[in-house]
Amino acid sequence: MREIVLDTETTGISAADGHRIIEIGALELVNHTPTGNNLHLYINPQRDIEDGAFAVHGISSEFLADKPVFADIVEQFMQFVGEDQMVIHNASFDMAFINAELARLSLPEYPMSRAVDTLAMARKKFPGAQANLNALCRRFEIDNSHRDLHGALVDADLLTEVYIELLGGRQPNLSLDVARTEQQEQQQANETPIAQSGFSMRRDAAKFSRSHMPSDAELSAHEGFLKEIEDPIWKR
Repeated sequence: MREIVLDTETTGISAADGHRIIEIGALELVNHTPTGNNLHLYINPQRDIEDGAFAVHGISSEFLADKPVFADIVEQFMQFVGEDQMVIHNASFDMAFINAELARLSLPEYPMSRAVDTLAMARKKFPGAQANLNALCRRFEIDNSHRDLHGALVDADLLTEVYIELLGGRQPNLSLDVARTEQQEQQQANETPIAQSGFSMRRDAAKFSRSHMPSDAELSAHEGFLKEIEDPIWKR
């Protein structure tokens, strides 16, 4: 199963007001495991960046001046995503911006069914708790100390770890192993007295077993004992 963990940075908070995408970060997962196949793009939005947005991501218009416009990278982006599911934190925000960019180019928009919203997953799993990316990193003890500002690729990388934890963590068989252990303990507790007695006898025999050969004196005493037995069966 292939999935794309995706994040964007933008010029402002509303795609409906004409704000644009300026950065895309996307990581490929196969069977919930990162493959190392990533996509990272900076985009010239052909408009100003709001001060509030700049304070969040720190990406300036001057930095983006020589970057390609969305029309120049759309094919690369769509090929990377392919037909696979996208994993996005607060998916409605990013999907609105992506679809606005596609609509400007008269390209088909992505339906919301293509997106897995990790924000909704977190709110369902931890009702009433903070569900932003920083809060989830703290909850799952994921190191986000390098996240001074928002960045699409950095955030997609952190979201990958959060998503795996929301699914049950990197050891999905742990709960099954615990259940098996509990079942084994219950079976041992329900053993019959005979079985328990047999186990005790084996344990005691092991405790008194010897790991060395008999001495000459012991062999001589054994031979003297055998001579006192009349008509032993092993000599017939």
